[in-house]
Amino acid sequence: MSDVRDVIIIGGGPAGYTAALYTARANLRPLVIEGFNWGGQLMITSDVENYPGYADGVLGPAMMADFRRQAERFGAEFVTDDVTRVDFTEAPFRVFVGEEEHRADAVIVATGATARQLGLPSEQTLQGRGVSYCATCDGAFFRDKVVVVVGGGDSAMEEAGFLSRFARKVVIVHRREEFRASPIMVDRARSNEKIELVLNAVVDEVLGTDEGRVTGVRLRDTVTDETRDLEADGLFVAVGHDPSSALFLDWVDHDEQGYLVTEPGSTRTNIPGVFAAGDVQDHTYRQAVTAAGSGTMAALDAQRYLEERRHQTELAASSA
Repeated sequence: MSDVRDVIIIGGGPAGYTAALYTARANLRPLVIEGFNWGGQLMITSDVENYPGYADGVLGPAMMADFRRQAERFGAEFVTDDVTRVDFTEAPFRVFVGEEEHRADAVIVATGATARQLGLPSEQTLQGRGVSYCATCDGAFFRDKVVVVVGGGDSAMEEAGFLSRFARKVVIVHRREEFRASPIMVDRARSNEKIELVLNAVVDEVLGTDEGRVTGVRLRDTVTDETRDLEADGLFVAVGHDPSSALFLDWVDHDEQGYLVTEPGSTRTNIPGVFAAGDVQDHTYRQAVTAAGSGTMAALDAQRYLEERRHQTELAASSA
């Protein structure tokens, strides 16, 4: 069992590393249990051109390495392993990595979310080479190109609409005849002259593995089982995200999708001393810059909580 720390940060992405930077500079001795797959979704992103301060763009993994190095410079410590369970019964809170126990008076949960994938080997091979999960992040790379969007919900319609600002043509592929998206979103897509709808079809394969970039997709008709190849320069998978929140669902309030719920205007959860930042509590924006801002908020919230806690302890001791 280790000594009790001021704060433990669970997660190693933009939110976690920014929280680490701020808490380290506040002399709170943060321990960052960053996970084996540290860096979050940016580790499968090639060029990042919409993060302030990187005027010439930056590779996703390189940016995350910069975040980590900056937090480390101010004294943040790291455990490159996965948290296996937590105990938020009372402070100091207990965070376990296997049988190893870490304790802290405050915990910041910044475990992020993962984009749902199609599960195709070719999709994995071409991630960052034309396969994307974020139109806002990567849409500008496909100016005057043909792109495919997979999905049938509001997110897919929104992604397609955004991509139509850049792409020459956007093809929405959906496995059914009817969309899950709201009628107004579907109407917008249908009325957009750059958007084509392909229904009752699924992507069986992403083409271009030999070329090292997406050159098209192989579609299979869900009614006839026939296949055909469609030329395209990019594939955007918009079938949803899953918050990485399973470890905390028995402790922290969450919505139906599993996103942790925080108080409006803060990162405080229903448990005093436990905070949530980044994509694990944000199913709206899901950007690196908003996650970093959320990590800042969590660090400041944790700092204020710890200062108030110390003040209350000192008052209790002086009146005893």
